[in-house]
Order: sequence, then C-alpha cells, then structure tokens
Amino acid sequence: MAVKYSFVTKWQLKALLQDVWDAIYDSMEWPQWWHGVQAVIEIEKNDARGINGVRNYTWKSVLPYKLTFNMRLTEKELLQRLKGIAFGELEGDGEWLFTEKNGIIYIQYNWNVVTTKKWMNTFGFLLKPFFIFSHNAVMHWGGKGLAKKLGTTLLKGQIN
Repeated sequence: MAVKYSFVTKWQLKALLQDVWDAIYDSMEWPQWWHGVQAVIEIEKNDARGINGVRNYTWKSVLPYKLTFNMRLTEKELLQRLKGIAFGELEGDGEWLFTEKNGIIYIQYNWNVVTTKKWMNTFGFLLKPFFIFSHNAVMHWGGKGLAKKLGTTLLKGQIN
C-alpha cells in the first residue's frame, strides 16, 4: 500500500523576485547549486507557454538510497506560481508559490506524494520518520544553495 507524504517548505530570502523565479523555474541547473539533486534530464521540452515539459529528477539525501521520478510542469503563473505532477518512484503534485514584500522573497513549496517503491511501502510504517528527515535535509540544502547561488543568505527556512 502506498504511503502518503505531505510537506510544506518555506524559505525567505532578500533577493530579486525575478532571480529567485529563474533559479527555481530552470530546474536543469539545480544540480549546480542544490545539494541532493544528483541529476535532472529533460525528457520533453516545454511548450510555447513554458509548461507541459517533463524532466527526470534523481535525488539523494542523507540516507543510503536514491529517488528518481518525473515531473510534468502543468501550470505557470509568471513570478507567482509553478505546479507540476510527479510520476515514477513518487506520484503526486508539487507547487511553488512566490511572493515579495519589502524586498524579501517568500517561497513556499507544497509537496504531496505517495511512494511507489515496494520496499518503501512495505516498511513505510517503520521508516516514515527517516524518509521525512531525509526530505527535510534536502529542502534545507535547497534553501541554503539558492541563497548562495543568489549571493544572499537564507533569512528563514521552515519545513513542516
């Protein structure tokens, strides 16, 4: 039986909204600055609206396993919101939200997925706290990496 996970990650940075947006939207570059993102491969290009492309992501955290899944970008509201559908070793959806207030960029990532790997589902009742810890570590690395890429500091990072 698939195990469900729901996460909300919040980052705050003093940066230009366009720069933050560009860094998140261009996920092909994530392995350059986001520790834990081992590879991003473009499977299908985005259409003229900048959506419907598919990318394959390989992630590695503090635990001795990797996760590989595809994401199809399904919605894009420029400088405000990105939403995609995950399929593969994780299935579900992810949504990036961006707001700016007084020169501070507020980023929120909502991630709602189920696992499809048999061993993860079989032992999910026991390993779920470790999987949550692993996710949180990767998201912490992402916030720190984004800040470093943009030449600023992560003002606040919160992962629930």
